[in-house]
Amino acid sequence: MPGPIERVWSYLTESEKRGKWLASGPMELKAGGKAEFRFDHSSLSPTKEPTPERYKAKAAGVTLEIRVLRCDPPRLLAMTWMGTIKEGGPKEDSEVTFELEPKGDKVKLVVTHSRVRDRALLLGIAGGWHTHLAILADNLEGRVPRPFWSTHEKHNRDYAERLKGL
Repeated sequence: MPGPIERVWSYLTESEKRGKWLASGPMELKAGGKAEFRFDHSSLSPTKEPTPERYKAKAAGVTLEIRVLRCDPPRLLAMTWMGTIKEGGPKEDSEVTFELEPKGDKVKLVVTHSRVRDRALLLGIAGGWHTHLAILADNLEGRVPRPFWSTHEKHNRDYAERLKGL
């Protein structure tokens, strides 16, 4: 990602900037801190597309409760995503970790989403992160953000093929 690291960090932690590529909402930047992520995928790009049928129930947006596990600005942010919905089953917590490392005028950003035990959910999450991070890159590069849903669907198909054996 284009740097400096503080700029990329601000897109992870500041509601207005985070809302341009992932989800808006307040966040307490400390271990044990609470956050609320309000996802509105239709607002991430000026290109408007219909919501795919399987996501229509969430078309108006989704709010996720977050608990910050570790915070070491501007290099590490780890959080529990409360109640990740397991297809056909109970809600489970999963974890997301962002690791940032300066590399010249760029920033290496590693995102790890762990404790996802459902294959269908894993595929959607993988495609979702790929799409959200592409939109983050668009914002940081000063490009018009790509359309969310068609990009997401393409990545979902790609991951379904890559992870066939799981």
